[in-house]
Amino acid sequence: MHLFNPENDLALANFGINYTPPASAVKIADDLAILPMWYAPEGAKVIAATAQNEQFLSRLKEFFALEVSLIPFSGISLFPKEKIIPWGWNPALRKKLLDAGAMEESLPSMEELKQLRSDSGRKNAIHILNELRAENNAFCGESYFFSAVDDVLHFLHSRNGDHVLKMPNSGSGKGLSWIKGKITDKQADWCRRVIHEQGGLIAEPVLNKIRDFAMEFCLSDNKAEFIGYSLFQSTSSGAYMGNFLMPQTDIEERLGEYTGPELLPQLRKSLAEKLCRQYPSYSGCLGVDMMVCKTNRGYQIQPCVEINLRMNMGIVAYILYDRFVKPGSTGKFTVDFFKKTGGALTFQQKMSTDFPLIVENGKIISGFLALTPVSEQTQYLAYVFVTSPSLLQNTGKTAE
Repeated sequence: MHLFNPENDLALANFGINYTPPASAVKIADDLAILPMWYAPEGAKVIAATAQNEQFLSRLKEFFALEVSLIPFSGISLFPKEKIIPWGWNPALRKKLLDAGAMEESLPSMEELKQLRSDSGRKNAIHILNELRAENNAFCGESYFFSAVDDVLHFLHSRNGDHVLKMPNSGSGKGLSWIKGKITDKQADWCRRVIHEQGGLIAEPVLNKIRDFAMEFCLSDNKAEFIGYSLFQSTSSGAYMGNFLMPQTDIEERLGEYTGPELLPQLRKSLAEKLCRQYPSYSGCLGVDMMVCKTNRGYQIQPCVEINLRMNMGIVAYILYDRFVKPGSTGKFTVDFFKKTGGALTFQQKMSTDFPLIVENGKIISGFLALTPVSEQTQYLAYVFVTSPSLLQNTGKTAE
């Protein structure tokens, strides 16, 4: 049983069993609840049953091999032996599942969640970054952990340029404070609060980023299986925007223009070994965010910006392309926010009209497709926009 709970990073950082996520996190979870149907394996159940979601899935089954079923949260107790696979684990979700009738032995214990919280902290990336930099001078990046405000201030005053401060327990572009030159009194107060609540913070110089990308892995029995590369875009403040949909060979080629052909395979192998050593008890998906940067030494890789011990949008994009996009076509997977009521619906209608979806044998050749239902109330929308180099030759089915 798959569950989309995007508030996970916040809930894990809070670690309270009665944690209440902000309204925005609740809204994205509701609007995108059905997203796991695109990446769950055949025969899986998705905890997202509503009339709107059922109608949406039924309509899409006409075009795609979506062999999943939807169940309501209240229906969890009817499947006591089914493994539950959320976006990520946290104590509040554990309690919510227990209250819904899930078997305790099928859920992670509080001790296991404590270990997960420790493993998920940004502090872990510092150690791996330093190890990787020591192995190869093609890698760049600095990251420092401070447990006293005076040390943070001394560090910032002793250096030139812009810096970013990070909460140890946070993620997805959240929990960041961008220091443009000198730190302000308000930012210093933020430092004091974070250090008081989380025991420290992380400081890094801002790099001249050219490309965002990630390596996706699956850890199990202390072995790391490489899933694939993720080429994505983020805002200037670090928030996720979307993933490119393209063959893995194309992503490698694009990145290789900056790194050369040898560096990425070497990094992949070294990183897999370090992840197994760093997370011996972790089992599941993870993504390591990276950057191509322009430095005074040319192009270099920041090989460990952040480690996400959970499902992530990069893996979703990888599976989307592999299962549902025709080879030769490329595109983009996006999660967008619409502030105005009806904004998402207007956007979806216009894009569907301007770029009609063309599908052949369950694979998208070109066009726009909303991956989640859209109504007047929708604010968050996941969608793909695909283009084909051979649009004039296609004879695919048009999805009205």
